[in-house]
Amino acid sequence: MTAPEPSTRRGLPHYAWIVAGVTFLVMLTTAGVRSTPGVLIVPLETEFGWDRATISTAIAVNLALYGVVGPFAAAIMARLGIRRTVTISLTLLAAGVASTAAMSESWHMVLLWGIVVGGGTGMSALVLGATIVNRWFVERRGLVLGVLTASSATGQLVFLPLLATLVRDHGWRSAVFLVAGALVFVVPFVVLFLRERPTDLGLRPYGAKDGDAVPTTGAATVVNPFTAALVALRDGMRSRDFWLLAGSFFICGASTNGLIGTHLIPACADQGIPEVRAAAFLAMIGIFDIVGTTIAGWLSDRWDNRKLLAWFYGLRGLSLVYLPFAFGDGGWGLTAFALFYGLDWVATVPPTVRLTADAFGRERAGIMFGWVVAAHQLGAAFATFGAGSMRTWFGDYEKAFLTSGALCLFATAIVLQIGRTRTRPGAPTDPQAILSGEKVT
Repeated sequence: MTAPEPSTRRGLPHYAWIVAGVTFLVMLTTAGVRSTPGVLIVPLETEFGWDRATISTAIAVNLALYGVVGPFAAAIMARLGIRRTVTISLTLLAAGVASTAAMSESWHMVLLWGIVVGGGTGMSALVLGATIVNRWFVERRGLVLGVLTASSATGQLVFLPLLATLVRDHGWRSAVFLVAGALVFVVPFVVLFLRERPTDLGLRPYGAKDGDAVPTTGAATVVNPFTAALVALRDGMRSRDFWLLAGSFFICGASTNGLIGTHLIPACADQGIPEVRAAAFLAMIGIFDIVGTTIAGWLSDRWDNRKLLAWFYGLRGLSLVYLPFAFGDGGWGLTAFALFYGLDWVATVPPTVRLTADAFGRERAGIMFGWVVAAHQLGAAFATFGAGSMRTWFGDYEKAFLTSGALCLFATAIVLQIGRTRTRPGAPTDPQAILSGEKVT
């Protein structure tokens, strides 16, 4: 029996939009979790006497785990289901974030914020957005992914000024309790409204036409998710495009949440700029990023994604090279930086997802993009620890900003080579093969 088209279901919106809305809420809240360390560095330094390198180590562990968990999370979603996986993730995050209020030693921060919170965010972040988009949408996939990706900027916009104000007026523990409460608030929406696939409701993906192939069940429901993720990595490492995608996304992580997301507020504090005002600059970046990433998603449906990425990395690199000089230009310099840098804060995600799907197929896009995100977060961890160490050694962040800017300019050359060769060494044509660990012949 053929499922009715969305337009015939009494004029109601396609349920894909409800699923996308819940996903946006989840990603927005977890973005608030990921933005929290930026407002904690100075208070922790003051209360416990930990230096920037020590605090940055815990944050680096968090960012690395956030990335490494991603591909396994995609496989776990295929086995346990999206709703169950996200519910477990949010519960784990809420417990981990709330427990940080009791920490008193630096290893407590590594354990709680680094391992527990890092692992929890990795199960409900970019891979979740890519999985939802590829399951629920045929049309407007790039636009929807752009909006979901912009949730990280919206999270900054919603949480950072409030968190900075709470830290100033009531101490840093009030901020972590607020974040934990927000995570608990989201759980009922996930349980009640998040669904696995359109076929569960007798629907086709949004925009699917007659004759389009529509998967009806998850291919990996009985397969070990760790095996599925590792087999995907094995096949990816045989592909030139995978290395280009992962390498460019490593630089993306090293120039966004690993550097600016973590260290812009402490860098402003070094220049005598109050934390609340510095958080406002990060929120401003979030405002412009909502615009930039949404436009990037729209453009990724229409333009050459390699050229889009080249423009994004080039503009970001120039912005980072300018940043050390922006501090000496009063508020106008940082405002200009927030504008130009913010427009492509995470605008690289929609084109990267599209190129990953083009290289490895829609059915494999979730797990393969998970490994690309892992490279992104390793780059973020590298920048977080490296920038914190440079600040401890040299007394400022200038070298860290300039190095990251130079890496972005190098990335403009990398991304133009993606997709130049169409061979996919070792890539199975049957989605079940990648999930079952079947050997490719």
